[in-house]
Amino acid sequence: MHIIPYFSLLAALILSLLAAAVCLHQAWEGRSRWLPWVENAQIVVCTLVTISSFFLLWAFYVKDFSLLYVSRYSDLTLPLFYRLTAFWAGQAGSMLFWAWLVVVCGTIFLFTKRYHLLGAQSRVFFWIFFLGVQSFFMYLLTGHQNPFLEISPAPLDGQGLNPLLQHPGMIIHPPTLFIGYAGFTIPACLALACWITGEKHSWIEIAHNWTLTAWIFLAAGIIIGGWWAYLELGWGGYWAWDPVENASLIPWLSSTAFLHTAIVGQGRKALGKTNVLLMVLTLVLCFMATYLVRSGVIDSLHAFGDGGVGNPLMFFMMFILVVTALVLFFGPARDDRPLSGLGSRQGLLVITAWIFMTVGVVVLLGTFWPVISKLWTENPMGLDAGFYNRVTLPLFVVVGALLVVCPWIQWRGGVRFGKGLAVLAGIWLALGVVLWINGIRLPMAVVGASAGLAMVASLILLFILDPSLRRRRTAWGAHGVHLGIALMFLGVAISGPYKVEVDAVLAPGESMVIQDFTVTYLEMETWSTPAMTVYAARLEIARDGQVIGELAPQRRVYRTWDRPHTKVDTRFSLGVELYATLLGFTQEDIISLRMSTQPLVNWIWIGCIIICVVGFFAVRTLKGRARDVDTEPDPATA
Repeated sequence: MHIIPYFSLLAALILSLLAAAVCLHQAWEGRSRWLPWVENAQIVVCTLVTISSFFLLWAFYVKDFSLLYVSRYSDLTLPLFYRLTAFWAGQAGSMLFWAWLVVVCGTIFLFTKRYHLLGAQSRVFFWIFFLGVQSFFMYLLTGHQNPFLEISPAPLDGQGLNPLLQHPGMIIHPPTLFIGYAGFTIPACLALACWITGEKHSWIEIAHNWTLTAWIFLAAGIIIGGWWAYLELGWGGYWAWDPVENASLIPWLSSTAFLHTAIVGQGRKALGKTNVLLMVLTLVLCFMATYLVRSGVIDSLHAFGDGGVGNPLMFFMMFILVVTALVLFFGPARDDRPLSGLGSRQGLLVITAWIFMTVGVVVLLGTFWPVISKLWTENPMGLDAGFYNRVTLPLFVVVGALLVVCPWIQWRGGVRFGKGLAVLAGIWLALGVVLWINGIRLPMAVVGASAGLAMVASLILLFILDPSLRRRRTAWGAHGVHLGIALMFLGVAISGPYKVEVDAVLAPGESMVIQDFTVTYLEMETWSTPAMTVYAARLEIARDGQVIGELAPQRRVYRTWDRPHTKVDTRFSLGVELYATLLGFTQEDIISLRMSTQPLVNWIWIGCIIICVVGFFAVRTLKGRARDVDTEPDPATA
């Protein structure tokens, strides 16, 4: 039975390579006669990969432990919801899921109106690049990362899913990341194809919705991963600059830089090579993220280790970069228009983009520092969170300031609504003073938080002063994204530096104090399920002498895992959130407890929700874009 999904992938590999070869032959001859055959082949490949994916999902549903992958990531007691989402819990399954998304994206793009705007030769070259990426995935899945290996005799039960992954955040986090990674394949391949052919239609416009959607999903995946870490790891934070966290952040930074340079590229017909390079680099960095997670080159809390794909991924990334360099060097010349000064809006957009790229380079070098330092020492050491905070936080604060100012600067320079900008400057200063009076004294915290609040004020003033913004859906989308980022700025600026953490050892009836809260340990409760035994410490929370609720942090011992698992509990608040971690306990029910306060942390998640929902308002229709042809960019998108 398991031979069917494997040979479906093998057939998909052969058909993808054959279709790519046909496209290369057609490109060489300058023809497109066989293009319909290639397009039909893509539909067949999509069907084959979907069949394989369904087989793996079905194997998890029926608990088919004769499949090695299923036996490693599920067991008889695992709930159905987690059992099905274990599809992407391991290396091979997550690689299949990513490959399936790439194939589906290519097939969906095939049926869009924007695809048919492309000239025939541009479509031929697009499929050359896209089928190359697709074939690479099929190669990995039929060789290094085959998810359909059998074991005989089949075990009666599986090893079970890692308890850390049994959380809604880790159900949503990987798929959203992979949708982002897969979505960038379309614009990257379009960029190379249209640069070669000199396509009359802007590839940036044709790929706009794909780029925006991929960016939104990647942002959502990163923040959901932070939310999972905050609630599941028990160390009281949402970001630790872990190599795997950095791996997904780096392509997000490069894609964010591209979104800003793309505005200049469309409005001024400038930065042609820069935009192509940034888009392709984003796709390469998505593969780099996979390399970090799957090669074993970097130690991390939730990396997969060496799965045999490190070298293929490295060679494939190098191949893409070489091809991109050749395309940009030997492609037809473009007459880019000169840019206005740095004081113009386009200048500020370019500055913003390069700050994002600078942060990306810093994070990349810091992540690979253990590998780089091996060149001169036998005991390489990684860089801690302090390094990243010292170097990147000032850069992010500058980005925040630019986001406040940029919408008030005209496209070719000069200020619009000068009085409004003066009012905004006064509001910004007043916000900083208010924060200082209320005890926010750290320079980066006060500047970052005031910038976030000033962004909110800036958006409100702009919508009051410019009625045209209120009539454009894309303006709501672009400025809505900035509103979400502003709230995240506020949450990050305050929650990290001003977190308070207190450890205590308590017997039943004893209390501890953390800031304005009194925490009283009531009792230890214990219960069991077929999957685990749960130990929960009941805590009574009082503030100013008034009981305001209870918390019950847990230690769980799973049947299939030796080490106990921590389950934190929080008291939700838009101000100061209380966070409880049960570190351990004795047979006499004496507990070791860690309590922390997390000021404004939930504004990070609220900002992310706004970005992911409102960001889709910036999706463009062909009809809507047609009215803007040969005009300056929509100011809202800047």
